[in-house]
Amino acid sequence: MAPSYFIFGFAAALSLVLAILLGMYYYLKQTKWKTSNIKGYLDLIPDLTAEQRQKVQEIRTTFLPKVEKIRQGLCQKRILLAEVLFSQTSDRSEVHSFVQEILRYQSELEHEVVEHILEEKEILNPVQQKRFYNIILEQFAHGGLGVHDIKGRRKP
Repeated sequence: MAPSYFIFGFAAALSLVLAILLGMYYYLKQTKWKTSNIKGYLDLIPDLTAEQRQKVQEIRTTFLPKVEKIRQGLCQKRILLAEVLFSQTSDRSEVHSFVQEILRYQSELEHEVVEHILEEKEILNPVQQKRFYNIILEQFAHGGLGVHDIKGRRKP
């Protein structure tokens, strides 16, 4: 009789552990999906109307590809800068030239994000604008452009 109690107890404990692990897996999977699905600041405002969401999508069809192109250029210039910095014959004028190009890309990115924020702000009601303002403050307080910055990008 004792072996059957042991087997039953072992099976019950194994089932409980399996249920807990499955629950944690689905919770973490859902949490990761929610955080990685953010494409812009307005995704952080839950009470947008269907019309507002449609306008956001229209705005993003031009904004996101433009910003992605800037990001790619910025990454390429940073890679080239690293190569020049660590080449056997690093030329300071060439290094400074790459730095200037990187600054141009960063400035262009900042400008595009600010224009995008102004465009998005126009479609919000006053209560949503206040929430939007707080989101922008929180995102910019970290020193970058939040979800639009290279630091802010997250791979799903």
